[in-house]
Amino acid sequence: MESGGDSPDSSAHQHSKKNKAPLEGETPVNGGIPFLPEEIIVEILARLPVKSLLKFRCVSKSWLTLICTHQFIKSHLNSSRVGGNLSNYGIMLTICVPAFDLKHCPLSSLMQEPSTDACSIDYPKKYKQRAVWFVGSCNCLIFVALHEKELFFWNPSTRKSKKLPTNVDIKRGFYNIYGFGYNACDDDYKVVGIFCVFGNEGAYESMVKIYSSKTNSWKRMGDFKGGVPLDDSGKFASRKLHWSISSKLGLDFRWDIVSLDMENEEYGTVDQPNYGEREFDSTLGVLGECICVLCNCQCINADLWVLKEYGVKQSWTKVATVPYMDIPGKLLYSKPLFMLQSGELLLVFGMHFVVYNPRDNSVRITEISNLEKFLVANIYFESLVSPFANGR
Repeated sequence: MESGGDSPDSSAHQHSKKNKAPLEGETPVNGGIPFLPEEIIVEILARLPVKSLLKFRCVSKSWLTLICTHQFIKSHLNSSRVGGNLSNYGIMLTICVPAFDLKHCPLSSLMQEPSTDACSIDYPKKYKQRAVWFVGSCNCLIFVALHEKELFFWNPSTRKSKKLPTNVDIKRGFYNIYGFGYNACDDDYKVVGIFCVFGNEGAYESMVKIYSSKTNSWKRMGDFKGGVPLDDSGKFASRKLHWSISSKLGLDFRWDIVSLDMENEEYGTVDQPNYGEREFDSTLGVLGECICVLCNCQCINADLWVLKEYGVKQSWTKVATVPYMDIPGKLLYSKPLFMLQSGELLLVFGMHFVVYNPRDNSVRITEISNLEKFLVANIYFESLVSPFANGR
């Protein structure tokens, strides 16, 4: 008679099949996790958002080690920038009313939704009675100053921060202007401090110092070249920091763009576009990785010029002419923040965020809840970059 169960040989075959190690890419019979080569795992992880990777550090020791390596962090940063995924970007708001604070909101909501929320965020040594200043951002590292004296590198995604060493004492009466940049050749984050004072009869005096994350120290660099800085912070693009400066004051007022190279620490100038004959108020900014100038023309419209090829004056291109909104008060477009490939543009207009659509030449306001008055809005990019030179 035939047996109703498996034969001994059949049972042994089933047992050996269950315990057989799966081949690469093959799903195990027992429903376990497929085996993937390490290079495939790295490719997959490098395309995930920062929040997911921070959770996945708990999966295993090998994943923790991988995600924290300098090579992976750099690979993830480069992968995240491909394709213009809005989810990797955020807007940081410097608040002064009802108290000093930093708040943030997602860029995607500002550009694509009719309304969004502004959420408070913990930053280094947060204290409501202390002025906080978002100076700039590179690779998601944010440089913040508290009362202009306590300075920090800060990654809001990983919540890690590093306090910079105390700067040498500055003469009484000086005011501070900072810039935050990056020297890719040496993987060195740098802070440029410009300390200025006006004396009697319009006399002007300045001093420049540069901090290097490689040496974790400051050095003196002489006086600021070119004129009087007009910006509250330097604009980083094309490996250089930029300030709009005044070379002449009073009736002969004129302004120029001065640069400071983060690699060789040499000054330069940037030729401006041919604006035409109209009178305008200008704002120097950065759009993507390019220097830009926003010109408010007599409260009729605002022209946005972008330097598409650095160092080539002929590459200045007027990419948008934004109409003014019918809002009471003498409001100006103060800063372009982001532009989609379709040409849609996010700008700051007074205390409002405005999206300009070039297809129908329209502008609309994105409403933000949980937000009073803000001083400055800055864009930042999420990453795993560490504020510490050793990556810890």
